[in-house]
Amino acid sequence: MQFIAPTADQILAIKANAGMAEIAAYDRFAAASADLVEAIVEGIGAFAAGEWAPLNRIGDVEGARLANGAIALPDGFDRAYRSFVEQGWSAVSGDVDFGGQGLPFTLSANVLENLGTANMAFGLLPMLTVGAIEALAHHGSPAQNAVYLHKLVSGEWSGTMNLTEPQAGSDVGALRTTAVPITAGPHAGRYKINGTKIYITWGEHDLAANIIHLVLARIPGAPQGSRGISLFIVPKFHVAADGALGLRNDVRCVAIEHKLGINASPTCVMSFGDNDDCIGELVGPENGGLQAMFTMMNSARINVGSQGVQIAERALQQAQYYARERVQSARASSPVKDPVAIIEHPDVRRMILRMRALTEGARALLYYTAGQVDRATLGIEGAQMRADVLVPLIKAWGTDIGCEVASIGVQIHGGMGFVEETGAAQHYRDARIAPIYEGTNGIQAADLVTRKLGYAGGDGLLALLADVVARADKAAPELRGLAKDCIAVARWMSRDAALDDKLAGSVPFCTMCAVAVAGWQLLRQVDVAEGALAATKPVIARYFMEHIVPEARGLKAAATAGAGLLYALDAKALVG
Repeated sequence: MQFIAPTADQILAIKANAGMAEIAAYDRFAAASADLVEAIVEGIGAFAAGEWAPLNRIGDVEGARLANGAIALPDGFDRAYRSFVEQGWSAVSGDVDFGGQGLPFTLSANVLENLGTANMAFGLLPMLTVGAIEALAHHGSPAQNAVYLHKLVSGEWSGTMNLTEPQAGSDVGALRTTAVPITAGPHAGRYKINGTKIYITWGEHDLAANIIHLVLARIPGAPQGSRGISLFIVPKFHVAADGALGLRNDVRCVAIEHKLGINASPTCVMSFGDNDDCIGELVGPENGGLQAMFTMMNSARINVGSQGVQIAERALQQAQYYARERVQSARASSPVKDPVAIIEHPDVRRMILRMRALTEGARALLYYTAGQVDRATLGIEGAQMRADVLVPLIKAWGTDIGCEVASIGVQIHGGMGFVEETGAAQHYRDARIAPIYEGTNGIQAADLVTRKLGYAGGDGLLALLADVVARADKAAPELRGLAKDCIAVARWMSRDAALDDKLAGSVPFCTMCAVAVAGWQLLRQVDVAEGALAATKPVIARYFMEHIVPEARGLKAAATAGAGLLYALDAKALVG
């Protein structure tokens, strides 16, 4: 089937949920006129459908291959990436001082959504570069930014995040990679990096002229744990002060993972300093890597939440096409016994409606989050706190619905969904990584009930939920009830619950909050929808209110059950 960008729904989300008109009223983003926004959304949608989507299947089948330290990708990836760079899509929200267009983050999020929907594995390449740009822009020195940001913003160079080690996953403080100061010679003032990093997305390839690895490492004498980690720039090729590329740095890919999905994305084991000659530059102060890491992670977590929307949209389109084309059985209630397209059967309708409601609800939440990021950039009071609260919601729930929608897509295909021929299985396989990387969804939920509920006594989350209550009012009683349930749980967790009890209920609570905010944002879309969406959006929103919201309300019992039952069996009795 042919992928078609969901342009109309994206423009509606940018208008209603991001609130682009309000953002563009500020001088910094004044260029983001309605006409320009529409042109960008339409343009990247056409580009993604025309140049990246056709590579999705071949990327899954052939995958990335490692030979003699080099990554080989299927034919067409190099041309598609060059076109991406040449057309300027990488630079949409980049700082104008470094060759970017200076447009809102919301539009960059739209670029990534379209690229990832067309080809999720390929879309990881520019997505990781965005994280590297964010880290350097906030924590790099003026000299470093002058050298690296122009090429990263343009996409001529790509970026990676190197956090995970075999013994240090979510516990970043357990990392062992070392960074030893160099005191003499041409690299004086820099560091020798030595260690191994795993699960490095697009850690090696030849689509970009250079790869800028951002590496967490420990300087000798640093404090133990996460307080003692620092961040370093480790380029694949050394870079001179004028930006010219030099010799190969002592960093290489020694293996790639054989994965369930995203096969075209090389997931690399990276070795630094095999010849004791890997040179890195410190970013920010010594032992300041944790703060820089959170900058990278927050950007990445929003964009991974977007991946849930991306794969849901692709699976939805696949299922819609199949439901229109597959003829099977007469409709049960019809006096005519001729076979009909399966979209005429009630249960298939139910599944398609559920897929649409979840996908469009998650997209609304995505763009609401992106809009708050832009407001924080503008210095609008309260926007940064709200964006921070929203990050775990879009990352966790967005990726959960990606898995659910992809699974329903397989179900609609029946037996043909379980074989690889139709492509439905690929979406299901690709979706499954998103709830895991950039902090598992359990970690997102833990972040919500600890850090985010700790902000000003939970006022940031409570204010968000109060806005949901105010909009739902009598028009959406179930949604209003859900938001009030969320407020009650939040207050219990803030005032009365022990830490284990909070964590035991964190995942269902995170889902409750995400559904509440997504439902609110769907109502905002209904208020301003025009054209064909004026007819469809109220139905989608109604399904969300009548089916998805009550399910979320049912999670209150789990959110407040406490940890007692979880520890009723000791470890041996539970797992043997």
